[in-house]
Amino acid sequence: MPKEEDITLAGQIMLDFAGSTGLAEQARHAPRRYLWTDAFAVCNFLELYRGSRDESWLELAKRLVDQVHHVLGRHRTDAGRTGWISGLREEDGELHPTRGGLRIGKKIRERAQDEPADERLEWERDGQYYHYLTKWMHALGRMARITGDRAYLRFAMELAQTAHATFCYPSTSDGTLALHWKMSVDLSRPLVRFAGQHDPLDGLLTYIGLHTAAKEFGEEGFPELWREITELAAICRGKTWVTDDALGVGGLLWDINRIEQLVVEGAFKNLRLYQQVVGDGLLSLQSIGEGFLDYPTRYRLAFRELGLSIGLKGVARVARLVEENSEQHDREFLSWLQPRVAGLAVQLPLSAGIERFWLRERKKGTEQWKEHGDINMVMLATSLAPEQFLTTV
Repeated sequence: MPKEEDITLAGQIMLDFAGSTGLAEQARHAPRRYLWTDAFAVCNFLELYRGSRDESWLELAKRLVDQVHHVLGRHRTDAGRTGWISGLREEDGELHPTRGGLRIGKKIRERAQDEPADERLEWERDGQYYHYLTKWMHALGRMARITGDRAYLRFAMELAQTAHATFCYPSTSDGTLALHWKMSVDLSRPLVRFAGQHDPLDGLLTYIGLHTAAKEFGEEGFPELWREITELAAICRGKTWVTDDALGVGGLLWDINRIEQLVVEGAFKNLRLYQQVVGDGLLSLQSIGEGFLDYPTRYRLAFRELGLSIGLKGVARVARLVEENSEQHDREFLSWLQPRVAGLAVQLPLSAGIERFWLRERKKGTEQWKEHGDINMVMLATSLAPEQFLTTV
């Protein structure tokens, strides 16, 4: 569990974030919303509320969700269009703010249909990313759990339906499915066709988590996600998840944490996939090692390393869940799983090293820290107080 001083520090960071991005009530500028960052921020506010029962944290979480939907669920001011990106009328958009997906929140508007592609510039342009949408689905799922308000879960599941329907496409003549990486703001055309390596696994686990939550809320009134789950499971078949990217490894470790929670709940039965994710996660973590901690600051990115740190916190949770719920596993599978989880846990001290380094950089206010200040802040806070982000069910 996080230490008290870590919780306090996470709270200070999140108050800074609320003030600097236009979320705080006294903010003097328009909201600056970015979907990935805000998904982590929602989870952080919920964790601060859960630990303190201070309603002001919950109010910030609710206000952030509302801002995201009303900023990133609507067209940009320079888009030449107005209203909800779903095309819904104003009153219908208020009821279904995620039906058109949500913009990334990049500073530059998306590439026009007749404009030539520029790979470098595309990273700075707006649009919709699948893996950002899944992070927001997760944040909305946590909102539903903590508040008891089923509307948040409905928003998440409607977003899942929209994302799957538009990002998923037949990639070969035999109908084999794949996921686009990036779509236009209105989801009418792909901007980057190739898929993110872990996107299908991320989507699968997110959808199963939402479906599990819907069963507990009572399934009536929620969208059905069985077809989407089945198709993503098919896309995941035969994939390899090994990566040497710190953020990607962190995401893979988070996925192991999610799978174990879903196994304990009886919601995940594909042990072959679980074995592959654990095995690939172990290989990926071993490939990184600790050497990057000695790199000069200019060669490092805080949010990518902090993503790894968050994933490592998930490993600690997996180790605890496996120990506490050993009866949920087949004995043979458990004998396979336990030593590999122990192998992952060997690297847990790496998380503390990452946190110490970037806490110093934050305190010094270096350009390397400030360059991606918003995302660095929220992911540092998540690493310090990760429970809500790590909780799937």
